[in-house]
Amino acid sequence: MNSPNPTSACHGIPAGVVHVFSATLTNLQVRHCLADVDSWRLFANLNELCLVSFGFLNNLLRAIKDTLEITHGGGSTLPELLSKAFQESLCHCLQKYCLNYSTALLYLDSLKPREDFGSYVKWCERNEQCRRLQLRDLLVAPLQRLTRYPLLLRNIAKRCPREDEAAGLQVITEQVDTSICDLEGKVKWLDNYQKVKQLRDALVWLPVWERDKRAFVPENLKHLLKAVTLENLISHRSLLHEGKVMLSENTKLIDVYLFLFDEFLLITKIKRNKKRSIGPEQNPLRMPQNLELDQLLKDGCTFVVLDQPVSLDRIQLKNIDQLNASASGLPHSFIIMHQNRYQQCIGAFILQAASEAAKRAWMSTIEGAVTALLASPQPRVKSSSLWLESSQI
Repeated sequence: MNSPNPTSACHGIPAGVVHVFSATLTNLQVRHCLADVDSWRLFANLNELCLVSFGFLNNLLRAIKDTLEITHGGGSTLPELLSKAFQESLCHCLQKYCLNYSTALLYLDSLKPREDFGSYVKWCERNEQCRRLQLRDLLVAPLQRLTRYPLLLRNIAKRCPREDEAAGLQVITEQVDTSICDLEGKVKWLDNYQKVKQLRDALVWLPVWERDKRAFVPENLKHLLKAVTLENLISHRSLLHEGKVMLSENTKLIDVYLFLFDEFLLITKIKRNKKRSIGPEQNPLRMPQNLELDQLLKDGCTFVVLDQPVSLDRIQLKNIDQLNASASGLPHSFIIMHQNRYQQCIGAFILQAASEAAKRAWMSTIEGAVTALLASPQPRVKSSSLWLESSQI
């Protein structure tokens, strides 16, 4: 058997990424072309992953030869090799690559409008090693391969003649499964961190005299009522759900955007501002399930908070049944009631979802968040006792 080439032995990475895209970009930058393109943001630890994969495959071939008694090198057995490789290098390198993947796609989108970068991409994609695949298609390959490792290891375990080796491979499989779950947790955490970080700059908190038209405050006294900045209110929160709905206001429907955090709900009004634009490279790391918020932020929209945050232990949900919804002309609607600590309703919001399924999703998610909050042993107020009333009062 011939030893594999180190640059073509990457686990699941087509040779086009390494031989064509990465190598061509390096050559261009040596010649002072595309010098401002950050190779790491596009390809992450691709070279490291190639070297680790090359070493693993060499050792794997040696172990197979020893098993078949072609040679007697006295090396590691196949289970020992797999255990060491997955525990010490492969999973770690693949995690690093996968965590950069979404950021790489956003960075790639931000570079596409450039004529010089577009010419570089088109030239590379015409190379036969790319097999008519685009760079985006090639970059996703390691993610797809990572999720297949547990199935591969289980199939190997089924074919082991010895029970102790099969049991050892089962342990390795469970470790890889744990690594994948750990990666998913990191991606979700980073996703939430980036979303919240960007959203913090896009939220607009109105002062009390603008939020409540009945509150008259002379100009010379407004400085006394300026609240401390609320930018940090969402900094350490988890964003559980978000999306656009319609709010019934003064006999008409207006577009609003809801943000459900782990402790409160924000009802905001979308304010479009074309002058302020956020480039794709600043977009948060997102899972591909809902890109509506990304697009609004990219278009420079801000979100004006209509009322105070609705604390989840002060919220009541009311479903509007089909009969009443038809009578009022508000299909797929539900009501959010905001209560104070004396159980008085201090705010009511009639919200209309895009469909019955969307309405059920919102109500179910809010109810789940309320249940989780009330069951949590942690104190509700994490950073300040000023912004919300304590549920212990």
